[in-house]
Amino acid sequence: MLERAGEYSFDHALHGGSGSMNVQWHFFDESRLPVAVQTWTLPPGASEGLHSHDPDTEPLDELYLVITGSGRMHVADGVYDIGPGDSVLTPAGISHDLVNTGDDELRVVVVWGKPGEADWTRFGTARKARAARG
Repeated sequence: MLERAGEYSFDHALHGGSGSMNVQWHFFDESRLPVAVQTWTLPPGASEGLHSHDPDTEPLDELYLVITGSGRMHVADGVYDIGPGDSVLTPAGISHDLVNTGDDELRVVVVWGKPGEADWTRFGTARKARAARG
């Protein structure tokens, strides 16, 4: 299956953030993965809005991966300037916000879903990832 960049995308504002972002929810209603995979494009100055996901009523972990542009993420008490290739993990219950601080579009892939566990031990890349982390 193929889904082209920008196909089925829509404008959306999240969590009281400033401005509007463009969202492409990849393979919505087609993928059987237990996560949502989206590409968000934020114009300069736009933000997601500071929020958290209640671990009891809305248990969602989110992973943000910057593709292009520059931004800032507030995660709990930390503030991180982010750019292409950087990734940020926000566990359920932790307050977070994404802001485009650059002069160009900020494009991120966001993967989110309920926290869980998976056994990756039979894959060689899992062994190498664990070794790379020490």
